[in-house]
Amino acid sequence: MQEKDTTVSFSEQEQIRREKLAEIIDSGNSPYNITKFGKNADSDTIINNYEKYEGEKVLVAGRMMSRRVMGKASFAHIQDGSGLIQLYVKRDEIGTENYQIFKNYDLGDILGIEGTVFKTKTQEVSIHVLSIVLLAKCLKPLPEKYHGLQNTDLRYRQRYLDMIVNPEVKDTFIKRGKILSAIRDFLDSRGFLEVDTPILHTLETGAAARPFETHHNTLDIPMYLRIETELYLKRLIVGGIEKVYEIGRIFRNEGMSRYHNPEFTSIELYQAYVDYHEMMKITEELYEYVALEVLGTTDVEYMGETIHLKAPWPRVTMAGIVKEKSGVDYFDWKSDEEAREALRKLNIKTEKTDTKGHCLEKLFDEYVEDSLIQPIFIMDYPVEISPLAKRKADNPDLTERFEFFICKNEGGNAFSELNDPVDQRKRFEEQVRVRHMLGDKNSKVDEDFLNALEYGMPPTGGLGIGIDRMIMLLTNSESIRDVLLFPTMKPLD
Repeated sequence: MQEKDTTVSFSEQEQIRREKLAEIIDSGNSPYNITKFGKNADSDTIINNYEKYEGEKVLVAGRMMSRRVMGKASFAHIQDGSGLIQLYVKRDEIGTENYQIFKNYDLGDILGIEGTVFKTKTQEVSIHVLSIVLLAKCLKPLPEKYHGLQNTDLRYRQRYLDMIVNPEVKDTFIKRGKILSAIRDFLDSRGFLEVDTPILHTLETGAAARPFETHHNTLDIPMYLRIETELYLKRLIVGGIEKVYEIGRIFRNEGMSRYHNPEFTSIELYQAYVDYHEMMKITEELYEYVALEVLGTTDVEYMGETIHLKAPWPRVTMAGIVKEKSGVDYFDWKSDEEAREALRKLNIKTEKTDTKGHCLEKLFDEYVEDSLIQPIFIMDYPVEISPLAKRKADNPDLTERFEFFICKNEGGNAFSELNDPVDQRKRFEEQVRVRHMLGDKNSKVDEDFLNALEYGMPPTGGLGIGIDRMIMLLTNSESIRDVLLFPTMKPLD
């Protein structure tokens, strides 16, 4: 006898399903005693290769999603990993007792089927069932067929249910896998080496983002989940790996929105002896390659816009496009105070620590970003907001840095990497000083990274791309949560 679960209460439907399961177990036919089922075909393969399978005996398995009982015969559909296929179940073929058992199964139950392939009078490829076995009982009723699972919060929390009743969701994650494979193919074919670097760091360093903090019990020290992979990958450039990349999870203890999740997937890549112009070329060619591999086109539909990913993409400077859109010229400012005053006149909030560079960035956010629909490179960022980028030789207030934008959002960030250890130390120290002023007392200079730079890092181009945003674009997904299998959610309690 199956033991009753007394820790939770059940709906009427859930209780009925549990009673059915108890009867099956008491009869000695528990589905949980079955350890395997030798399926030899799936729905998509059978349907798309009907001539090969016609009249053949097959073993298929899947979740029952519909059933129509018509006296001595019934039709049903099962859903497997590749799609749906119809079953034709006849009482005289499987026997009266087994037919009654089949009629007692519930939608959502996982069945193993043996039968022969044929077409119905309406030309639907189907399986004429010879035997059925219950492989797992669905103890909760599925959402109503025609309305599906529409509550987005529930869909994100119960992705398994989302994929059962909204099959197109699974297609998004199949594409996600193909996109990741295409990225790797693109870089591997160009001689890049994929590596893994630490997720747990002993210092709060790197990008200007707040980390998640944890504690290592044995060492009795605080540790931080990484907010970038940059500094370790650059160490490998110092060590002689001239083309290197890492695809992995990044963790930032910051806000959540349509475009932000506390943990996300990024790729960072570095190539010795090239600059940020080569990184632009890699970026546009990567997007073009992935779009063609996964979608077969470089014209991508996203939220009602047709986005043209074919290379080359336009290249403009940050100061130039800010002047074009706002009328304010960065190069007219003589001091940081003059820059802050210019923003105050435009009713843009400033902080006492804002420099000319910070003010240029705020003007960009206010006047430019929302106008950037088609792919574009924004070049030459101020040094104050680019602590790891090399200064421009003709203007040391600016750096050889770009970000690219698609559909109003930044998709990636790249530099001609700073390889001057003296300049890098000054910038790290200034970054730490400002963070301390703003209350972040844990921020420290990464002395080991500076030590690596002192051994000599060749001129290097570096690039970071938010893969989740790329996947949003290529799957026409409105929210980052739509392309993360299990996005971060606030607990229900």
